[in-house]
Amino acid sequence: MVEHNFHQQSHSFVKLVIFLCLLFLSANISVEARIRHYEWEVKYEYKSPDCFKKLSISINGKTPGPTIVAQQGDTIVVEVKNSLLTENLAIHWHGIRQIGTPWADGTEGVTQCPIVPGDTFAYKFVVDRAGTYLYHAHYGMQRQAGLQGMIRVSLPDGVLEPFSYDHDKSILLTDWYHKSTYEQATGLASLPFSWVGEPQSILIHGRGRFNCSIPSIDPTLCNATNPQCTPYSMTVVSGKTYMLRIGSLTALSALSFEIEGHNMTVVEADGHYVEPFVVKNLFIYSGETYSVLIKADQDPTRNYWASTKVVSRNSTTPNGLGIFNYYPNHPRRYPPTVPPPGPRWDDVTPRMAQSVAIKSHKDFIHAPPLTSDRVIVMLNTQNRVNGYVRWSVNNVSFNMPHTPYLIALKHNLLHTFEQTPPPDNYDHKNYDIFNIAPNVNATTSNSIYRLKFNTTVDIILQNANTMNLNNSETHPWHLHGHDFWVMGYGNGKFNQSIDPKNYNFVNPIMKNTIPVHPYGWTALRFRADNPGVWAFHCHIESHFFMGMGVVFEEGIEKVGKLPTSIMGCGESKRFLRP
Repeated sequence: MVEHNFHQQSHSFVKLVIFLCLLFLSANISVEARIRHYEWEVKYEYKSPDCFKKLSISINGKTPGPTIVAQQGDTIVVEVKNSLLTENLAIHWHGIRQIGTPWADGTEGVTQCPIVPGDTFAYKFVVDRAGTYLYHAHYGMQRQAGLQGMIRVSLPDGVLEPFSYDHDKSILLTDWYHKSTYEQATGLASLPFSWVGEPQSILIHGRGRFNCSIPSIDPTLCNATNPQCTPYSMTVVSGKTYMLRIGSLTALSALSFEIEGHNMTVVEADGHYVEPFVVKNLFIYSGETYSVLIKADQDPTRNYWASTKVVSRNSTTPNGLGIFNYYPNHPRRYPPTVPPPGPRWDDVTPRMAQSVAIKSHKDFIHAPPLTSDRVIVMLNTQNRVNGYVRWSVNNVSFNMPHTPYLIALKHNLLHTFEQTPPPDNYDHKNYDIFNIAPNVNATTSNSIYRLKFNTTVDIILQNANTMNLNNSETHPWHLHGHDFWVMGYGNGKFNQSIDPKNYNFVNPIMKNTIPVHPYGWTALRFRADNPGVWAFHCHIESHFFMGMGVVFEEGIEKVGKLPTSIMGCGESKRFLRP
């Protein structure tokens, strides 16, 4: 009997040990790849980020929204409740490739139907690579109403970056308009055309300062003492080195960012390590992220200006100012100096020089394919369509369909968009990029590029003159679902027989957003290896609204069963059972 009890106890003990081992293993697994759950309520609130009171889109009361903090390999779940009352909604996770989850990309009209007022939609995706990324609205022109924020993904435990620092900080740069997105969108889509104009303010992490003393400004709307527009202040300790993650989600403006008296060492761009180089000011375009190292090595008895200036446009927007605060000085103590004026707005040379200087870190080079299977040259032009001002690629201005492409292609609803593919080139022999086109008329289409799966595709972004004399704008182009190799930049017209011979095959950086400079070209290469449907567009909000974008399809047959949560609009209504 005693022996029998002993065997029973031993058996129970073994089961307990096995249970504890399994519990330990599962705990370790969950630590390695956690699920990070967020619940967001998106709604309009009155905010005064630059002292001027206006309706802003907030997430859980914050503009910009909360920073998503995760570790490489984590799964992010964001439950978004649309409390905008009268507006649809979609949120794009900018720089996250959505491998295996193309329906979570958050691009209304491309990968999902919008989230209607009152509904809750769950985005679920894996952050598969460390780095600095962004999120923002991708419906209409909502982004510039404040729905935006940052994503910070750290390396796995025990893995170190190829540089050292003491502290890690993030900063988001945006521009800010006082007119509503409705007013702006209506002006862009009207006859006569009404341009959005230059932004009223530049915000440094959601804070700026508009001049409330202008006589025409309603004093009940503008209050210079409002704590919401207290300048952004970053506190540092003398002798310490800081990694500053800088993202730009401007609606229009290309920016130059600098910290008075301090150099910055660029170490990361769009989630990829850069062969370090030093800059006095960092040029950053909408949709880009950079990490820079800054050492607090100046006189610690005072504070210094952080300054952001609009470049590439002859802007009336005053520089955005913040405070680089040396502890223990008061964080709101103004520096004793005049803020740095920043570079000349029309000097393209240093901007091109920075673009060319960004190379892949020598220990983290991803070699590009040596040849490509397809070359698509994209002429960027401003045009008219039936009198309306539009932006075009190869004389075709993009319109979004009513049924999202991902659903239409997966369920063979090909009649919901035009099937004639967009052009792969333009008349480069005869087109004069330096002058206004003799015929500025273009056409519209919602057709897409069908890419053969796993092939290598080259994109040549070719800039040109707008419909204004001696004017060519900077366009930051963003590719969803991929990173691309930056093969080269050039001035003037791309020569398809000569310029590819000078591509950088040694150490090209990989990015997801890249500028094409005035009267210049930018060459990209990517692998069409992520099954889904992906937007590629100018990241200037009004330009994409006016047709400056394209869509790529690749490997649609490899996409898994689509969740019904992305359906409900256009012809996808049939897949929702009553």
